[in-house]
Amino acid sequence: MATITRIELANALRNRFGLTSADSYKMVDIIFDEIEQSLIHGEDVKITGFGTFKILSKSARIGRNPKTGVPAIISARRVATFHPSTEFRKQVAGK
Repeated sequence: MATITRIELANALRNRFGLTSADSYKMVDIIFDEIEQSLIHGEDVKITGFGTFKILSKSARIGRNPKTGVPAIISARRVATFHPSTEFRKQVAGK
């Protein structure tokens, strides 16, 4: 499995657009900070042609420890989710 790091994204911007390293790193950080702050404030983030990031609120529930099988309370929490766009799904599927 390949992992794309912020540095690799910044290098791609630098190579494609001729930006300085510092500017490309700042640009990547700004993009991720904007996405992060929007999600923290409960706003959906839609990137056309790519997908939508959303925050879901999950209520508390009873689960089980997978090792012991002992019931355990899973606390309420907010989780980030990603739903790919139809266009992106088609590209991944090779259509």
